[in-house]
This record gives sequence, C-alpha cells and structure tokens, in this order.
Amino acid sequence: MENTVRNDAVTTVTASDGDVDAVGGAPADDHVKTVADLFVECLVNEGVEVIYGIPGEENIPLMEAIERDGRIRFVLTRHEQGAGFMAATYGHLTGKPGVCLATLGPGALNLTLPVAQANASTTPLVAICAQGSVGRLYKESHQIVDLVSVFKPLTQWSSMIMTPESTPEMIRKAFSLSQHNRPGATCLVLPEDIAEMPAPAGAKPLPLPRPTHLMPADDTIDEAVALIREAKRPVILAGNGVTRAHAQDRLRELAELLNVPVATTFEGKGVFSDKLPNALGVVGFMHKDYENFAFDTADLIIAVGFSIQQFDPKKINPNDDKTIIHINTFVEDTDAHYSTALNIMADIDQTLAVLIGRLRWEGITFGDSHPAIRELLNREYTSCAADDSFPMKPQRIVYDTRSAVEDDDVVLVDTGALKMWMARLYPTYKSNTCVIDNSLSTMAWTLPGAVAASMANPGRPVLAVMGDGSFMMNVQEIETAVRCGCRMVILVWVDEAYGLIKWKMDIHDGSHEYVDFNNPDVVALGASFGAKGHEIESAEELYPVLRHALRSGSGVDIIACPVDYRENMRLIEKLGDIDFSG
Repeated sequence: MENTVRNDAVTTVTASDGDVDAVGGAPADDHVKTVADLFVECLVNEGVEVIYGIPGEENIPLMEAIERDGRIRFVLTRHEQGAGFMAATYGHLTGKPGVCLATLGPGALNLTLPVAQANASTTPLVAICAQGSVGRLYKESHQIVDLVSVFKPLTQWSSMIMTPESTPEMIRKAFSLSQHNRPGATCLVLPEDIAEMPAPAGAKPLPLPRPTHLMPADDTIDEAVALIREAKRPVILAGNGVTRAHAQDRLRELAELLNVPVATTFEGKGVFSDKLPNALGVVGFMHKDYENFAFDTADLIIAVGFSIQQFDPKKINPNDDKTIIHINTFVEDTDAHYSTALNIMADIDQTLAVLIGRLRWEGITFGDSHPAIRELLNREYTSCAADDSFPMKPQRIVYDTRSAVEDDDVVLVDTGALKMWMARLYPTYKSNTCVIDNSLSTMAWTLPGAVAASMANPGRPVLAVMGDGSFMMNVQEIETAVRCGCRMVILVWVDEAYGLIKWKMDIHDGSHEYVDFNNPDVVALGASFGAKGHEIESAEELYPVLRHALRSGSGVDIIACPVDYRENMRLIEKLGDIDFSG
C-alpha cells in the first residue's frame, strides 16, 4: 500500500485494492471491521489529528486502518526517537496528547527517551507500540520484549490490549491519564493478532467526559492569605504548570497586586513577560546567579506550577528556611529543600483567581521588585551587543538572536552550554515562545521538535537553537522536515565539542578530556537534504542571515555559527565575585 502523508482532517483516498470508500472514515462494504479499525475510531474520538512514527511488520494492520479511515495524518519520521520528540513537542505546544507510533522490540525501545522526557516535564503524550502475537509472548521469541514493563517506570500508565472488547476502555484510559492532574506519558501496546481480530459487534469509542476544574478549598485560601500577610519579602516562583493551566494573566495580576518579584524556571520562561518591571528572569543555573539574591533575602516563596524536576530547589532554599506555598495540580515529591507550609492541589488558574480576590479585599501589598537584579541581568545581556570578536561570544549570539526573532515566534532551545546562556539572557515575553527541557534535560530534541512546531503553526517560522553535539544526534530528521514542507530554521552553536560537559570538567579540576570532535560541512549537508546551509564567518553576519531566514526565507535553513565558550569560565568567575547587599 502506498504510504500517503495527509494534510487535512478528512482526506479523499484512491486505493488500488478497492477496500476503501471514496471518502475517508468509512470502510468498503466487503471489509470486516477489525480491532485496528476500532482502535483508529477511538483515536479520532480522542481528537488525534496527527501521529508521528515508523511502521513495522507487526503494526501493518493498524497502518492499514489509519489509511482506510483517512482522518488522521501520519508523519513518517527517520527514527523513532524523532517521532517521540515530535509528539512531545506537539503535546507541549497544544496541551493535547501528542501521539507517536513504533513497531515492537527495537522500534519501541527507541521511543523510551522521548517518552521519559515527556513524562518528566508533565507533557501529555501517548505512545503506541506494536507487539508480536499473544500466542508467542510467553517465550523468548523473535524481537519480543516485555514492553509494558519497559515503559512502566517511564510513564503514568503502561498496558497491553489483550482482548478486542477492552480496546475503547484502554484507549480512553491512556488519553485520560496522560492529561490527569499530573500530565505525562502513557504507553499502549497492541499485539498484531489482536489488531487483526474482528471488532466486537456494537463496539464504539467511549464518550469523552466534560472538562472539570478542581476548585481550591476555602480553608487553604484562608491559610495562604495568612502566610502572605505575615511575610516581609515574598517572591513568586513560576514553573511550567502556569503554561499548562493558561494562567499567565492571573500570575501577572497576582504579582502586580502584591508588587512582588517573579522568577521562572527554565521551563517556565515566558509565563511572566521579561518586559514587566517585576520580572527577575530565570532561576536554576547556579546559586550565585543574579536572580537567586532575591531568594536569599526572601522569607516566603509562592511556587506556582513548580515541580522539583525542573531544577534542584537547594539552589533557592539551601538552608530549608523559607516558608513555601505550593500551588499546582499535584503534590510535589519530597525534598529536603522544598518543605512546603501549604499545598493547594487545584486548578492553577482558578486558585489564583480566588486568591487574588481575597488578597485584593485584604489590601496586602509589598514594595520591593529588586531593580538592581534586573539591571545586572540587562547589563550582561547587552554587554557584547557591539562585540565583533569571532568566534562570537555567547552574549552576542543571544542578543542577535533576540533581535532577529519576533515576540510570537517559537524558539526551541536544546540542552548544552547554549541552554545556560539562552535561559539566562534571552528575554521572553509570551508562554511557549522559548521552550526548554530542563526536567530530563534531553539532548537533540529540538530538531525533530521544530518539525512538530512548524506543523502546529503552519506558515510561522520556528527556530531550533542547538549545539553541534546535539545537532548530529538527530540530523536525519532534516529530511522529514523538507519532505513535509516545514518552515524552520536551525541555528547551530559550533564549538566542536560537548560544550556543557567540557564546561563542567573545567569547573571540576581545570581541565577536560574526551569531549572534542569534528563536524561536517553544514552548507553541503543542508544541500544534500534539500535544505539551505549557511556558514557564519564574521560576527556581523549572524543577525542579517538569521533575520532573512526567519522572515523572508522558505523551507529549512541551517545556520552554523562558531561560538567562543571561553566566556563560560569567565561567567563563573564573575558570578562568584558578586557581592550583593541590596
């Protein structure tokens, strides 16, 4: 069967074997409805519009059912890891579960990294894996791996469909748990022989529940108001849960009402605009970074949408002497430096709305937004704006990137030394416009992630910022991007090394080893994929090349920009010397 790429919710299909009607969604009269067909109906019922993956022998029945139905776009990727990262990025940007698909054994095992990433960062994702026939699962059979056990510690829930009748319930459960109070990944395994069985008579998708919002209990709001009233120097810490709850406006209202500073995690960048006077930037780099001084002097931390996987709370509460109000949809894990005085487990937006109403009635306000911290941060951000040294300083690359990018453009920042510079210095003004993984801190997710981001925002440019180490780990997905007509730019910071590990080695004992490598010709590499490659050869070239690629270009652009990471150790020395008494 021809592998088609779908672009519409319902697609007209012409089939050579006569088993499909003219319009997708209805099998031909001579086709017996299978469990695979029922499976696809249930996916459509859950709102699935796109699946990323690679077919295999054992999921041919499911692939044929997707083709027959015609309402789900299947995006063929070049590696299952790329499919998982695309699904995770789709889930992060849309709030709906991203869906990825793999065959059994090695194909399924290739999904483990992006599935674990999604689960760690509370991103809704459903992984679908094929499996061999049930009759051979009990023995050491070809390519058989106990996938349910493999995925169980990496997900909210992992299970296998063992009877045709259970299909609607299990799919509903997989999607429900991926969006539960603590969103994350789920995995559903479909054996080949179960997929080919006739669907039970009358079997159909289960109705979706009406959305509900868990309201905070009145006594918890009373206690929160009392703790805030008693505080002298409170600070708000905002995490990725604010984005998930669409609570950015409430967060701003709370901060302005109390007149308190707001810091975000790396994953929370943009939930509180850096244009606002109370914005402190991000925390999570090191204890001596500028923003941490606000936490050093704080007596109350109002943590909104925060989880300890986003960064070690020891960096903001080393002595465990801060009063902490935890507002999220789930209870935080135990940590010696995150002892909460109050946990409010409820819808974040609704909680903030009720809390704001009570605080406004109480007339509580404070008066210190730490302008000195903002000045230090802005001074560093602009410090190399006119520095023409080459290779370019990280500060100059960040400054030129911000200058070339519009406020609404989506920027995906990979893991590596560049993540520290982008997270700290790149001003962000809206949620989901600077996306960083700092829970599992996975390398190489942004290139495939940009494919999904481009599809989710057709016509808008997407920028993936990567180190050269990350770039080569999933470089094959450039072919996917070109084939699917994606509009994206990949900016590669080139230092011919695993820069973050080199940095940490240098901090550890002043030397480094086993981290250096060589790179391909990016211009030739891009051309070989049908993309455009650009090699930056002077500092003044980056901004115009990047700006043109984002605003006037088309297709896929790859920009290689050499970076001078000697600034890494200079930053450590500078932050270590700061004496902040304000």
